[in-house]
Amino acid sequence: MSIGSRIAKCREQRGWTQEQTASSLGISRAALSHYEKNRREPDTETLTKFADLFKVSIDFLVGRTDNPHMTLNAAARDFTDALELSDEELLQRFALTVDGRKLSPDEARRFIAFVRGRNA
Repeated sequence: MSIGSRIAKCREQRGWTQEQTASSLGISRAALSHYEKNRREPDTETLTKFADLFKVSIDFLVGRTDNPHMTLNAAARDFTDALELSDEELLQRFALTVDGRKLSPDEARRFIAFVRGRNA
């Protein structure tokens, strides 16, 4: 299923018109129509707005998973949102590792951005 199809399905499941949805997102109805018909793909900021509005993950919208639910619980999202990406001391203190290998500061920033679901 395409991004546009998933957007349209989410909107229709809620019983919202294109006009209502577009207004909630701060975009034109024509832009929403283009997204739903796969004539255009939303940019990262707009994709994030869709995910927040529909309360689904970006991975669901782009077809990486069929599970529409957010991947982070509220406590985990609050924690990751509170992290300051430019704070080197914080990055060092947490010493993030993947498969037993410590991430470099740049890798840690990208990982935190990924976890936040805000697309790095």
